Amino acid sequence: MELGISSFGEITPDGVAGKAVNAHARMLELLEEIKLADEVGLDVFALGEHHRPDFLISAPEVILAAAAAMTKNIKLSSAVTVLSSADPVRVYQNFSTLDLISSGRAEILAGRGSFIESFPLFGYNLNDYNTLFTEKLDLLLKINQNEKVSWQGKHRAGIDNLGVYPRAYQSALPVWIAVGGTPGSAIRAGKLNLPMTLAILGGPPDRFVQFAELYRNAAKEAGHDVSQLQLAINTQFYVADNSQQAADEFFPPYQLLMNRVGKERGWSPMTREQYEYSRQSGPLMVGSPQEIIDKILRLHELFGNTRYLAQTVGSNDLSHQKNLRAIELFGTVIAPAVRKALAVKA
Repeated sequence: MELGISSFGEITPDGVAGKAVNAHARMLELLEEIKLADEVGLDVFALGEHHRPDFLISAPEVILAAAAAMTKNIKLSSAVTVLSSADPVRVYQNFSTLDLISSGRAEILAGRGSFIESFPLFGYNLNDYNTLFTEKLDLLLKINQNEKVSWQGKHRAGIDNLGVYPRAYQSALPVWIAVGGTPGSAIRAGKLNLPMTLAILGGPPDRFVQFAELYRNAAKEAGHDVSQLQLAINTQFYVADNSQQAADEFFPPYQLLMNRVGKERGWSPMTREQYEYSRQSGPLMVGSPQEIIDKILRLHELFGNTRYLAQTVGSNDLSHQKNLRAIELFGTVIAPAVRKALAVKA
């Protein structure tokens, strides 16, 4: 099982037209985190696209290209690319360029996104939320498999036997499908025989097993080899030297994030009791190294996943040095123990 990290690049908004000091500092920190993840032997680092003042990353592939020059082995992915409001031609070109820079380490994690800011920003109608993604995914997959493409759609001008360049270093870019709480998305990924990433951000993990079952059943019905499917599980994550330290250090930034998003969506403010329940019985991977090892292995028992992505959260309440320590523990303590346990099991 591959083990990696995902990040949205949380920042304190600068609130300025230029001279964005907070964004500059956070960008340098993010590159240092990716470099360290590579050095401690993690398999993948993924950056999520957003178009909000509280998240740094609107162009994952640009940051990943900078990271490619600083790393040697780690795979570099989006988490996610909001394909519904992007142009598939440019998405492919940007990631194929990243693939050339990184000597074949680029991946695309395509999704519809959990926020909607990109739709009005790029001139798309939210009423077309589903059809936009379906159509653009079709075009992206055709571009990925063919040097020259002929294609017609509703939301974008057609293409008549035109080449899309540069081509990737890999024979084809890995294109993963991001799934949150929509069963149809899991079924689509299975039918298309594409790797799937399932984000579990709330509720007991066993409630999400049905999505893995839908994914595999759809692939089987479509005639694909289920044994070759790739499934990633993504949960929020923080590890410290002991359990209480991890719980106390992660609660302030996590509460801040959840309350900020919750205010927009009508959720009640998060309490410490709710946090502890999610840490003990829910999807939160927050604790000591041994607790995280046990939880990752438990996820593997539930899902049979081939990848685990640990989603970090950064803020002024959780220093960059503490996140670096968490990455170090993940790569040097947790990852070797998980790999050994799975090897013994196999």
